[in-house]
Amino acid sequence: MKFYKDKLFLKSMLSIAIPISLQNLITSSLNMVDTLMTSSLGQSSIAAVGLANQIFFFYILIIFGISTGSSVFISQYWGKKDIYNIRKVLGLAIFISTLVGIIFTMSAVFFPEFLMKIFINIPETVRLGSEYLRIVAFSYIITAISFVISIGLRSTGNANIPLKISIVSFSSNTIFNYIFMFGKLGLPALGVKGAAIGTLLARIIEISLLLYAVYSSRGPLAGTVKELFGWNKEFVNKYLKTTSPVILNEGFWALGQVMYSIAYAKIGEEATAAIQVVTTIQNVFFVIFRGLANSSSVMIGNKIGQGEEKEAYDYAINFLIISSLLGIIFGFIMIVSSDLTLKLFRNLDIGLQDTAKSIMLVMGLVFFIKTFNATVIVGVLRGGGDTTFSMFLEIGSVWLIGVPMAFVGALILKLPVYFVVALVSVEEIVKAIISIPRVMSKKWIKNVT
Repeated sequence: MKFYKDKLFLKSMLSIAIPISLQNLITSSLNMVDTLMTSSLGQSSIAAVGLANQIFFFYILIIFGISTGSSVFISQYWGKKDIYNIRKVLGLAIFISTLVGIIFTMSAVFFPEFLMKIFINIPETVRLGSEYLRIVAFSYIITAISFVISIGLRSTGNANIPLKISIVSFSSNTIFNYIFMFGKLGLPALGVKGAAIGTLLARIIEISLLLYAVYSSRGPLAGTVKELFGWNKEFVNKYLKTTSPVILNEGFWALGQVMYSIAYAKIGEEATAAIQVVTTIQNVFFVIFRGLANSSSVMIGNKIGQGEEKEAYDYAINFLIISSLLGIIFGFIMIVSSDLTLKLFRNLDIGLQDTAKSIMLVMGLVFFIKTFNATVIVGVLRGGGDTTFSMFLEIGSVWLIGVPMAFVGALILKLPVYFVVALVSVEEIVKAIISIPRVMSKKWIKNVT
């Protein structure tokens, strides 16, 4: 099937992918605004907020695992128009996410110094990061519930609602950051603590708008307490059988990324700050591929739910071709635009800029492999219900290849950070090589409902 001739496919893909991509662009832009504002406070502040947010990164990817695992069910139930079970899945996802959120919130509020010292032992960086964590931790549970609801809306064809609310969240977070970080409207300048307060207030606004949108429209997610939490043991077991591999996948993958951050921090504060800057830029380039991955998951899940397995396979191939071609283009743009994008960050010394530029070169070269992997794992394998295989593939590549490479490069070979990033990228290559035969075999197509 040639995807550019399939008007139905293109229309469905764009109707889901564009709102999700725009929402991710707003979210990534929000992170960029935070980093841009923090960069004016100096290298220690960039490193502190970047490392503190590794805790949030670990947490939100566990929530992402819960949400995307749930979206496998929601997408297939939506294909059958089974509203009753959609609401039960949503409620179970909110319940589990809240339990995880309580653990992370308590840890960040009461033990922030311990968490920061896992990454780095520079006193000023630890102090600033701890101040940030104690405040921003109160947004964790709110963010989790918002995340679950947003993915539920996307899976039921309402991707525009989270997009519009993200615009409001982005705007409010930027305004609050500016006010509290730099002491505007007669308030004291709070620095990194101000950034945390801005994030917390924006998340409160976000969850309020999402709940209003869901219940005012009386859509498929607008369940009563009984509908959301009225699951039995059989339902929970069926849910966990499919979602637990996804949750473990995201949890251990995220922990692997945290280990990368620890390895980079061992190289020095400059390396940590450079990674934070470049990751922020890469996330902006990556937004369209998150949209593609999520739209492929929804569309493939819908087709399987409707019993159209051949079409599900054709959709998978289309998405993988599109993500690879666009990945090559965007990777090239990332490389040639590095001087321009780095100029957006203020007060970066020459050494930090040069290091960041070298990292961008490495990331740009392997970008198309990264986009292929994101689509095949989050979109194709998970959308098809093949969550166990995708779990072993991702966890194995990170922990057997990526993490050992990171620490060998940083601690034993004592390489510059951009060479360590190149070593870590080998795991992406291995992941792609293993996933291709799985996709071609069609064994990933499973009806979980």
